[in-house]
Amino acid sequence: MDINSDDLKTFITVIDSGTLSAASVHLGQTTSGVSRALSRLEDKLATSLLTRTTRRMELTEEGHVFLEKARAILNAMEEAEETIRIRRQKPSGRLCVDAASPFMLHCVVPHMAEFRAMYPDIRLELSSNDQIADLIEHRTDIAIRIGALTDSTLHARALSSSPLHILASPEYLKQHGTPQTPEDLVQHSLLGFVQYELGNQWPLRHAAGNSLPITPSLSASSGETLRQLALAGQGIVCLADFMTRADIEAGRLVKLLEADNTGYRQQIHAVYYRNTQLAQRISCFLEFLQQKL
Repeated sequence: MDINSDDLKTFITVIDSGTLSAASVHLGQTTSGVSRALSRLEDKLATSLLTRTTRRMELTEEGHVFLEKARAILNAMEEAEETIRIRRQKPSGRLCVDAASPFMLHCVVPHMAEFRAMYPDIRLELSSNDQIADLIEHRTDIAIRIGALTDSTLHARALSSSPLHILASPEYLKQHGTPQTPEDLVQHSLLGFVQYELGNQWPLRHAAGNSLPITPSLSASSGETLRQLALAGQGIVCLADFMTRADIEAGRLVKLLEADNTGYRQQIHAVYYRNTQLAQRISCFLEFLQQKL
């Protein structure tokens, strides 16, 4: 059939322009040249795409179908070209990344040596806010947010998701025993969040539903603080896998009530304002981080 991108561009331009003469101006060709190109395309497809009269042109049924596919193909080609063009350029400049301290410490910092070796001209600034902060106020290019997003002024790109575990140290369990059911937790020291009620809803099936509200015996604003408290044997905690995986594998923390865990996963997003153009340095950071996650 041997249809090429020029054929598709000619056809789309004719439709968008409304007339052959208007399309010829956009394409820098003669009207007769555009007409011949359109006829050649119809010959290749062995079908009529347009019905022409002296006054107007109308798409045939086949023309409508072909137009939709042609637009999709050209858009995909342009996107592929843009991706390669960006990769050939050298990202540079200041890049300020904000994330809650647990994510920063466990998911960003360990990979920064590799990222800086790949992109030496990017000047990284890393900041940690355990509460959601105003991106413009803090001069932040991109922020990593855990959990549901509610701000409609933000663009969001899903990076990954992380399950939640109910955990305690072996020392705590040796001293206080191991809870066998979610209802047993009321007899234990529970570690929870200050000013983050969703963090005190644990993903456990129980008689009243699939989310267990807990009243912390000891509270903190940072997940990393709660992790350290759990490691120190101060109680039972509910934290994300991304920040506790190494502790679990090393036996420093033990999973509890696994049969009752609903398997809920916290979503991890990268966010930036809608009026922010996605600069090369942001794109390469997101691609890099998504691969690591």
